[in-house]
Amino acid sequence: MAGFLNFPCAVFFLSLISQGRCQCHPITDIKIFQSQTGVLVQNKPQWKVTIVNDCACTQVNIKVACDGFQTVEEIDSSILAIGDDGCQINHEQPVYGYQTFNFTYSWDTQYPFMPIYSEIACS
Repeated sequence: MAGFLNFPCAVFFLSLISQGRCQCHPITDIKIFQSQTGVLVQNKPQWKVTIVNDCACTQVNIKVACDGFQTVEEIDSSILAIGDDGCQINHEQPVYGYQTFNFTYSWDTQYPFMPIYSEIACS
């Protein structure tokens, strides 16, 4: 009887493990951190933005809200492309599982980047 009860428990446990391995949430698994670099560009502090894919799966087509974003430091459009519906990160290239993507900008205050879109590419 004990063996009969252990089998359903084992199946339930294994199903939880297999689902959690690549159960990603496109927007909530994108984390954004910022810090000052200590560099001044045109007398404005430089900010380093670190975007983290906090999931085992690759995420692509990442966009962040950037309405009103300003910088005196030029940013290559393949890194941060400003559009009408947000800013495209990394020129639509993937950010692999648990990897980071960085860029810098310079302005008086930190801009509150927030993820608004991404797609999960899990195999």
